[in-house]
Formats: sequence, C-alpha cells, structure tokens
Amino acid sequence: MAEQHVVVENLVKTYPGAATPSVDHVSFSLPKGEMLALLGPSGCGKTTILRMIAGLIDPTGGAIRVNGREISQTPVHKRNMGMVFQAYALFPHMSVAENVAFGLEMRGIPKSERAAKVARALDMVKLGALGDRKVTQLSGGQQQRAAIARSLVIEPELLLLDEPLSNLDAKLRDEMRDEIRDIQSRTGVTAIFVTHDQDEALSMADRLAVMSAGRLEQIGTPRQIFDAPATEFVAGFIGAGNFLSGRVTAPGEAEIEGLGPMRFAAPDPGVAVGNRVKLMVRPHRFTLAQPALAQTGPNSFTGRVETLVYRGQVLTLGVDVGGKRLTADLHTHAGHLPARGETVTLAVAPEDVTFLSGAAA
Repeated sequence: MAEQHVVVENLVKTYPGAATPSVDHVSFSLPKGEMLALLGPSGCGKTTILRMIAGLIDPTGGAIRVNGREISQTPVHKRNMGMVFQAYALFPHMSVAENVAFGLEMRGIPKSERAAKVARALDMVKLGALGDRKVTQLSGGQQQRAAIARSLVIEPELLLLDEPLSNLDAKLRDEMRDEIRDIQSRTGVTAIFVTHDQDEALSMADRLAVMSAGRLEQIGTPRQIFDAPATEFVAGFIGAGNFLSGRVTAPGEAEIEGLGPMRFAAPDPGVAVGNRVKLMVRPHRFTLAQPALAQTGPNSFTGRVETLVYRGQVLTLGVDVGGKRLTADLHTHAGHLPARGETVTLAVAPEDVTFLSGAAA
C-alpha cells in the first residue's frame, strides 16, 4: 500500500457567528506523489480546506498530518509548502528569476546556491531563457509557469494550487492543464489543487474529493467518481445525467416513471421487488437505434426529437418520450443524425445504467 503522505482527519472550520461549519468533519488521505483535486461549487469549503492545510486559516477542530507530522498548529513559514494562487501573486517589479528566488532568499539559502536552483526550476517549467524578463512581459501561461517554478524551487513537502487555471483563456487553459500535470509527474511532488471545473479535475488529478456544503461527498479516482458516483449530488455535479425514478419489478429491473421498464446492474442485493430506486444514464451511454431496428421493451425508448445542440464532435439531443425528456449525446461521425421533429429510439445497455439508491417504499 502506498505511503499516505497527507492525512486530513475530521477537519472542521466554523467561523464566528456562522450557523453551520464551512468545513464539516472532512477526512481524506493522499499517497505520496499523487495529485488530489478538491472539487465542488462555490462556497462548498474546498478553498478553506486548502488554506487550512497551508496554514493561512486556523482549523476549529481536527488534525492535518504531512509525512506523519501533525502540522495544525505549525506556523506557515515552517510548513515547507509551495502555493500557487489564483492571481499568481508574482512581484511585478522583479524579474522572473528574482521572483523564483524569493522563497530561497527568505529561507537563507546562500546566493551561490540560489542561482543553480533557480536555473533548474526555470528549465523545469520551460522558462530557462526568460529569467531576466519582468513578469509583466510574460503571457498569462508564462506567468503561471513562473508561479509554479517559485513554488517548486523550495522543494516543498506539498504543492497547493488554488484555482490555478481560472484566469486563462480556454485554449491556454487546456495547454496549462497538461503542463501542470506533466510538471507534477516529473517532480513527484504530492499536490492538492482546488477547482470548480469538472473537466479540469478529471483530466489532471489522480483522485477527486467532491465537496458539497462543507462535507465530503465522495473521494476516488476520476473513473470511480464518474462511473460510480456515490450520491445523486456527485452524479449531477460530475458530468451530465438523465436521472430516473421508479419501482423495482424484478431483480435488476424497474418500472421507470414516464418511460416504462428498465434493466440495471444493481450493486446492492438488498434492493427488493417493490423498493423505490433512483437510476442515472449518462447522455453518451445512449445509442441511436436504426428506425428498422427500433423496438419497444426494457432499455429502449422511442420519442420525438425536441432540441438539437451541435457541439462539434457531439450532437446533443433532447428527446421527448411520453412527456419525459431524455438527453443523448451522439458522435457526429456516427452515420445518420436525426433532425428536429424526427422520431428516434434510444437504447442503453443495463451495465451502462448507474444505480444511485434504493429504499423500501
């Protein structure tokens, strides 16, 4: 089992006068060398957790351990953490190299050693030729890399990133997403970053911790979170979904309100006939049956195309099936694509139906 480099245990933060905690007994651990995304909507507590780990906010309760050492009461300057802020926080009057050297200077590293360390850090982020430039002469992506170099040059125990890509345009954000992941992988530094962007989290992190209203909803790999969400909140926050309610009519089959019978792979053998269930189908899990092959029966739903949204590689359909709206994503190269008003049949395999919950009626 991988060494747990970071352990957060029952972490709580309640601000004076607040009716509820901003962070409510959150626990998780992270193996050495992995990257964790703290993900959730605004106000869910993710940035507060990051700042408590950094030492910028004092916790109300709980423990934070890094490499086996409890650091909840350790001053910021003794935590040896690198932090990349949303606005980069670079010094505009300094050169790129001077910015990167700042943390080393504050730690009393001799000038003779600083130059070599700064050069290595700048090379690591592909800014080796730009050390003499003012940060105001850099592009947004270059400023982001300079901020990362400044955080890594001190050889931190932990790299913390707060919404690191939010100030970049879409194309640059995609490029920097890969850059940050590559830098983290090459250095082997354990990292935690905060984001509200699900694509960012899925593409960059080894593990995702999904937050809601101060609580940790689920932690797992990107695939676990996307394919096997533990709660309806997680299912809805990570990716799009068709959420369906019904009643179990036979093992692995339910009568879905407004749609009819649907088969599913229930992970819980205790889901009995007569129980209420909640299921979900991701839009990309639906396939389009050819008109000649359209059939009725479990997991096959015929309706009228009400809306079409072209997204380049994907065509998103809104299909009215007996008054219930289903959303399906079809690849635009997949042969026949329906038109608005056309009758289509959507089908989904039972193993692609996600079981969310089941309870006695």
